[in-house]
Amino acid sequence: MTNKPSTVKGSRLSTFFKRDPLIFWGGAVVSILVITALTAQWIAPYDPLLQVLNDRLLPPSLHHWMGTDQFGRDVFSRLLYGSRISLAVGFVAVSIFILIGTTVGAVAGYYGGWVDGLLMRLVDVVLCIPTFLLILMVIAFVGPSILNIMVVIGLTAWTDVARLVRGEFLSLKEREFIQAAKLIGMRDSRLIWKHMLPNAMGPVLVAATLGVGTAILLESSLSYLGLGVQPPTASWGNMLMEGKEHLTDAWWLVTFPGLAVFFTVLGYNLLGEGLRDMLDPRLKGSGRNG
Repeated sequence: MTNKPSTVKGSRLSTFFKRDPLIFWGGAVVSILVITALTAQWIAPYDPLLQVLNDRLLPPSLHHWMGTDQFGRDVFSRLLYGSRISLAVGFVAVSIFILIGTTVGAVAGYYGGWVDGLLMRLVDVVLCIPTFLLILMVIAFVGPSILNIMVVIGLTAWTDVARLVRGEFLSLKEREFIQAAKLIGMRDSRLIWKHMLPNAMGPVLVAATLGVGTAILLESSLSYLGLGVQPPTASWGNMLMEGKEHLTDAWWLVTFPGLAVFFTVLGYNLLGEGLRDMLDPRLKGSGRNG
């Protein structure tokens, strides 16, 4: 009798894993990243900026789980603190482009006509601007800054969200409950934000999850080129940049940051794909699990 609650919980976990393995594994990876970023200052064994030149390029050991770099800094501690940069870039950039894309898509889909045409032409113009090149231009004028990178990603990545929300609104505004709300004189703003938007958030949630992984990968690429987070602040990208000079004599300098980027982006992509499968009405009840 005392083991019954744990048995029920185990059964539920097993059922969830079998039904949505992508969400399970993706959520596990993302949860580890978030917990690591939030608790880095407590679980990191060393100061990420502490230089001990006598401990330069030490291989992984009990004292330094992931070895040390060319300045004697603990790689594991720097990796933990670097997760904060990745988490900040992902969430800030995604928050910006979700806000812009949702607003543009909602207005375009609800009002239609010339408003829809004008906003969709704006989407076409933004799609013609390569995000990576735009970031390089911004950096050339104002200098490397993680804040600039987050803002530019947010200002250029909202187009897909706008299209998704627009499509949902074009479908929703023909529904009977929306038509009835219009007949009783409900204000457009209340109708859009209180009634239609909550019913269109499924694709937005998927786009946000996938967007975090993309933003993290982009920031790592820029930091690797020396155009993102500047040393000595730890980020996975600049750890890869510094480690490339020691590929033959210190393999751990690029292996562990590279694995961190890989598994983080993979986790967000798995979570996004799992949410897409779960929220897509065409997949519900289609027997994809059996």
